[in-house]
Amino acid sequence: MVELKIKTRPIGAMAILGRTGHPQVTSETNGHVDVVTGASEPGFNPLDLMFSSLAACLVLSGRIAASKLGILERLSEVRVHVTGEKAHEGPSRITKFIVDFRVEGEFDDEEKKQIAHIAEEICTVSNTLKSSPDILLTIC
Repeated sequence: MVELKIKTRPIGAMAILGRTGHPQVTSETNGHVDVVTGASEPGFNPLDLMFSSLAACLVLSGRIAASKLGILERLSEVRVHVTGEKAHEGPSRITKFIVDFRVEGEFDDEEKKQIAHIAEEICTVSNTLKSSPDILLTIC
C-alpha cells in the first residue's frame, strides 16, 4: 500500500430545497452547486454529483499515484469517465459503477495500470462506495 501524507479539511455538505425551485448545495468550505430536477435540464442531478465525485477523486488520486511512483513529470493528463447501471428492482440505487480510466503521457501499459490501481486504492470515494458505510439519520 502507498503511504500518503493527507492534509485534512472540513468535510460535509448542506442541501436546501424550498416548496418550489431547485435544491442548492453548499459545502463546508463554501462551495456551491445548484442541482437540477428535470431529466432534460442541463446541470448536475444527485447521481451526476455522485459520479462526478468518483471521477474527480480518481483523477486526483491518479496524479498522486504518478507522483508517488516518481513519474509525474511524464504525466500529461488523467481522464476518468464514470457511468453506472441502476437497479431494475428493489430500492432505487446504482448496482454497478463503470469507470474508464485514461492516463496520457509517456508511459507503457504496465505503468498506466499501476497508476490506475494505486489511484483506486487511495481514492476516498471509491473506497467508501465499496464499503457500504452506515448512514446515521438524525431528525431535527
